[in-house]
Formats: sequence, C-alpha cells, structure tokens
Amino acid sequence: MEKINPNIEESWKKEFQDEFEADYFQSLKNFLIEEKKKYIIYPQGKHIFEAFNLTPFDKVKVVIIGQDPYHGHAQAHGLCFSVQDGIKHPPSLVNIFKELQSDLNIRPPVSGNLTPWAKQGVLLINATLTVRASQAGSHQNKGWENFTDAAIKKLSEKKEGLVFLLWGNFAIAKEGLIDARKHFLLKAAHPSPFSVYRGFFGCKHFSQTNNILQKTGKSPINWDLNVS
Repeated sequence: MEKINPNIEESWKKEFQDEFEADYFQSLKNFLIEEKKKYIIYPQGKHIFEAFNLTPFDKVKVVIIGQDPYHGHAQAHGLCFSVQDGIKHPPSLVNIFKELQSDLNIRPPVSGNLTPWAKQGVLLINATLTVRASQAGSHQNKGWENFTDAAIKKLSEKKEGLVFLLWGNFAIAKEGLIDARKHFLLKAAHPSPFSVYRGFFGCKHFSQTNNILQKTGKSPINWDLNVS
C-alpha cells in the first residue's frame, strides 16, 4: 500500500502516524482524488490541515469543534468558524463576535480570520475537513470523522487541563471522547441564528475559558482580533 505522508505539522504527524496507515485513510485519500476530478473542493489542499499546522499538539490549550468547512467561494481555510481576510462574516461568526463583545467588551473585528486564536493554542477543528463547493455535508461519513475523533481522543489521553468549547448538539456529542476528570467542558447552543438564543448568547465561554486557563497556570487567550 502506498505510504501517505500529508503535509502536516511534525508533532501532529507523529500522533497521526497510525491514522495515516489505516485502511480508512487510504479510502479517504482515494475518495478525495476522485472528487477533485469532478468538483471544486474547499478548502484548498494547502489549508486542509491548517488547524493542526497553526496549533501544534504540545501548544493546544483550548479546543473548539465545528462540523463542516464553509462551502462558499474563498470562505474556508481550514479553521472552524473562520473565514479568510476580506470575506463577509457568516451568520454563526457574526454571533460569535456578538457574544465576545457582550462577554469581554471586544468590538467585532473587520476580518473574520481566526488565525491569531489558533496561534495562541486554540485548536479550531472541524469534524469533516473538506467539502464540495455549494454542497454542505457532502464529505461527511467518508473517513474524516475517524481522523478528527482520533485527534480529540489523543488530546484527551495525552494532555491535561484543556478547555473544550462544545457549541451545539453535534459538538456536544463528542464529549464521550473526552475525559472530563482531566479536562474542562463548556457546553452551549450552536451560534447559528437558528439556535443562538437557546443558550449561546450569554454563555460567557470566552471569559470562562480565560479564568480556567489562569487558574491552571496557563496564559489567557487574547480574543481581540482588532489590529491596533
């Protein structure tokens, strides 16, 4: 079998070696090769593992779990809820910034690019790492969930004191992968307009996260994306 050697940050590559050699990952790779022949796929190949490349395994302090990459032109770049510079903020991201303003009095930024969070140790991971253009959910149940579940399990097993932000039923369903005796789980409704008033607004997860980090001897996250 051909050895798979994805372009991924070294500490994560070490953690994922067994996954890359698994049959499901070979099948996933073959699926993506065929998909790219017929469809536009997001994000670009160089951004598929961006969450891992920007937040090395040993630097992770906070984990936010999304479901699917954005499927519109030039939106997705490998970080959940994040869009590239110059792209209009999707509704869920608008609501995240509203809660951030309510919680920490940080005004919504011009750019919806969450890279500065990732570089501070916030792993912004989608359960599925690719999608067909304009077809939400089109790459679900093809193998990505095995891979990203493995990431969550490895973080749970090998690290302590991580803060997992589980927004919405899909993310909350992942709590079975996490050892709640070792980590902190903050749960709320999804920031989507369909559910944001069911408990996302007012959850104060950003300030809660920083309080936990400081109490456990870690530096807090600077959530402010505004360039001074």
